[in-house]
Amino acid sequence: MNLPPLIKRKRRLLDLRADIPPALYAGAGAAFIAVFFLAWWLVTSLGWVQPIFLPPPSAVVQEVVSQFQAGTLWVDVRASVYRISVGWILSTLFALPIGILMGNFRFFEGLFEPFIDFVRYMPAVAFVPLTILWAGVGDSQKFIILFIGTFFQQVLMVMDNVKTVPYEMIQVSYTFGLSKWEILRKVILPAALPGIWDTLRITLGWAWTYLVVAELVAANVGLGYRIMRAQRFLQTDTIILGILVIGILGLITDYVFKFAYRALFRWAERRM
Repeated sequence: MNLPPLIKRKRRLLDLRADIPPALYAGAGAAFIAVFFLAWWLVTSLGWVQPIFLPPPSAVVQEVVSQFQAGTLWVDVRASVYRISVGWILSTLFALPIGILMGNFRFFEGLFEPFIDFVRYMPAVAFVPLTILWAGVGDSQKFIILFIGTFFQQVLMVMDNVKTVPYEMIQVSYTFGLSKWEILRKVILPAALPGIWDTLRITLGWAWTYLVVAELVAANVGLGYRIMRAQRFLQTDTIILGILVIGILGLITDYVFKFAYRALFRWAERRM
């Protein structure tokens, strides 16, 4: 059967998966953010929304200066980054080996997946009273909340990353006389690592979303605590500042993972 020759065509800007110049890629994102903040300034400056519901950008900037001068902002950021880091690292240390076992051995998938599927639908905020009873009101309780909010999704994603490695690669590896553990170490894990790296990046973002839940009760410092405290006094400028800082920190960590991905897995990018 003769297949028709491929028709070469010039790729346009909005073609499927077409590459665009890096400057255009970065500029589009920057322009969208600029439009968002311009709309925010316009809505508040024209008085369409009362400041108690949405303060103007200038009020948030003043709050940044005030908290920076008082040292509050740095203390909150440092506490929240510490809690996020420990909670996410603990989740990753458990999710990686369990997810790899589940992705390679049906026995471990059958052993763990029903329980993981059962727990992952439970809202992390519902565990706050129990974690206070179990671990008190210190940072350990916050680590547990972040762990609960991250681990059960993360382990299933790692399992799926491992399963994307074609079974034909495993069969070919057996023909070269490799043992199953050698195949796992030399074939499966290297092939699955780019996907696992992306999973780590995504789940770190999830950990940031659970920060307010983790700092909901019995905290006296942290970005989530500052947001919840400002809610009681209707300090919407402080609330928006906390949300923006969490977003900026999350964006920074996301781009760190993306740049590391390009440095570590150039072969995977060329294959796409």
